[in-house]
Amino acid sequence: MTFETEQDLIREKKAIQTFVNMFGGSFKKLDPHDIDYKVFDKEGNLIAYVEVKGRIKTMYNAYPLPVAARKLVKLADKRLAPVMIWACEDGIIYGKVDKLKGDIRWGGRAPRDNSFNDAELMVYYEKQKELKYVRYV
Repeated sequence: MTFETEQDLIREKKAIQTFVNMFGGSFKKLDPHDIDYKVFDKEGNLIAYVEVKGRIKTMYNAYPLPVAARKLVKLADKRLAPVMIWACEDGIIYGKVDKLKGDIRWGGRAPRDNSFNDAELMVYYEKQKELKYVRYV
């Protein structure tokens, strides 16, 4: 069961569009049970896989940046330039998964009916030089 709202999908699309606009690239949404996107350069070559995580906070207040460990594993298994993006209210924070350092602990959110992944193994990232920032225009 998926819990993403229309607002979540709008936030996610704005984040991926902001990311690919930096280099004139494009993206393709993947299956709902896969990671979020394939990313292509301006010539149409596959250059990365991306997972977008909504963060309903400003970039300044977004830390620590959370992501489910299972999503990171799925993203890293793609091998080709795995990138994590956090879609904040005022822009995106992004980084290459293989360059980030985080803390692993049990976490998540209060359980919802019919959800099996609300409380799970999570990775939390504090500010670090490998994380980049882009404000929405």
